[in-house]
Amino acid sequence: QVQLVESGGGWVHPGGSLRLSCAASGGASNSYAIAWFRQAPGKDREFVAAIRWPNGATFYTDSLKGRFTMSRERAKATAYLQMNNLKSEDTAVYYCARKVNPIASTIRNKERYDYWGQGTQVTVSS
Repeated sequence: QVQLVESGGGWVHPGGSLRLSCAASGGASNSYAIAWFRQAPGKDREFVAAIRWPNGATFYTDSLKGRFTMSRERAKATAYLQMNNLKSEDTAVYYCARKVNPIASTIRNKERYDYWGQGTQVTVSS
C-alpha cells in the first residue's frame, strides 16, 4: 500500500515562496510518477507538475512553468514543489498523487493516479 504525506503548506504574502514536500512510502514499482494537483474552492482539481521515477523527468502545466519547480530526493522517495512569486490565484488545496506507468500522454490526467495524499492548504493573501 502506497502512502503519501504532504507538508509545507501555509499562508504567504503575494510574491512570497513556499516549498511543498510529498514523502512516499510503500509500493513495489520503481517506475512511477509523483505529481502535484491543486483544487481551489468551486473549481476542478487541476494538474500542476509531475516528476518521473527513476529518470527524474519533469512536467508542468504551461501557465506555471517558470514560477513552480519540481524536484526530488531519491534516497528519501520525496518530491518537492518549489513555488515562487506566488499569486492570490495560487490559493488552493495542493495534493500529491502517485501513478505507475508514467507515460507522458497520461501524466497530467488526474483520473490515472491511484494514490493521493490528504492535501495541504496554500493561501496567498495580503
